[in-house]
Amino acid sequence: GHEVAITNYGGALVAIMVPDKEGKLANVIQGHDNIQDVINSPEPYLSTLIGRYGNRICKGKFQLHGKEYNLPINNGPNSLHGGKKGFNAKVWDALQMNDWSLVLKYVSPYGEEGYSGEVRVTVVYSFTNDDELVIEYMATTNKKTIINLTSHGFFSLSGIANPTPTIDNLICEINADYYLPIDETSIPTGEIRFVKGTPFDFRTPTRIGNRINDTTNLQIVNGRGYDHNWLLNTNGDINAVAATLYDPTTGIEMTIHTDQPGVQFYAGNFLDGSFMGKKGVAYPLRSGLCFETQHYPDSPNQPAFPSTTLRPGETYTTSTIYQFGVN
Repeated sequence: GHEVAITNYGGALVAIMVPDKEGKLANVIQGHDNIQDVINSPEPYLSTLIGRYGNRICKGKFQLHGKEYNLPINNGPNSLHGGKKGFNAKVWDALQMNDWSLVLKYVSPYGEEGYSGEVRVTVVYSFTNDDELVIEYMATTNKKTIINLTSHGFFSLSGIANPTPTIDNLICEINADYYLPIDETSIPTGEIRFVKGTPFDFRTPTRIGNRINDTTNLQIVNGRGYDHNWLLNTNGDINAVAATLYDPTTGIEMTIHTDQPGVQFYAGNFLDGSFMGKKGVAYPLRSGLCFETQHYPDSPNQPAFPSTTLRPGETYTTSTIYQFGVN
């Protein structure tokens, strides 16, 4: 009886129904009740797919095969999540293969949002009997390009409630010794910093609210809380645990597995309760959080970061698993 609901507009997750500690089904993803609200959402990335490039590219510029590419600027001085109309705002071709899997396909034409190459993308959603939401991404190109796909799910392990509780009391663990510091525009500085002794140390289960407002830490100030990329210790092993999240009130736990090198933990710092979500419920500040598995932000401009270049003849593949249970 557990289920996931998805729309082919932006590949948005609109419901993830899993049981809490009392056995009652709870919807643990933030979304909208109808397609018009999804299309017109003040939060355009609310639980959608992201592409061609998840996260930020500094000043919307990067160089590839000796040519400079210019992307739309839509986040301060930078380009964010694929531009002004990224994969989150596209209608995908959809085919439900069976009761537990859905295939979405989209062809991104050459030059879309300033990117090179025609890119053919397939995303497969599966929901297993073990309450695992599996997201598999595949892409090919006819010309050298960059790509960094992810899902921007806004998780709320308290379920749909009015008012929606903040994430402060959730217990978080991230399997990472290092994170990427950012400047005041949320672009990585290029430094890789040890988490020990900082608010970014989640190597043991830690209440999120303990240090999220530590304004003595410049990185907390720059991100308005947590909005940073952690460098996972998992070395691309999808069987290893990348992160866990636990709600002591509902007992719902989410475990994340991925083959990606990083995860962007975004704490909903820009949610402000100004729009209504499912069942007319407002989503106030930090009422939901995102664990966006991905390559690092601004990688095309950071030679020391793992490459996000895709070439003709290659196939981009990556998988992420969000598994739900009761602790």
